[in-house]
Amino acid sequence: MSNSTFKTLENKVDELIKLCSDMNIENQLLRDKDNLLRNEREVMLGKNQLARVRMEKVLRRLKTLEEGQS
Repeated sequence: MSNSTFKTLENKVDELIKLCSDMNIENQLLRDKDNLLRNEREVMLGKNQLARVRMEKVLRRLKTLEEGQS
């Protein structure tokens, strides 16, 4: 193998190593973002459930008041 061919191969390997490193970093960032979004989703679902329960209570009270006036 000639010296220039070896250098070209070495450069390509270095590029692949850099690409793998960059992709690993990006992958970790995406995993972190996914975890954050999943946690936010769980919080929002909890708040939604709480709002639903409160709304059902209000509707029951209104219905009771309405039936009491009839």
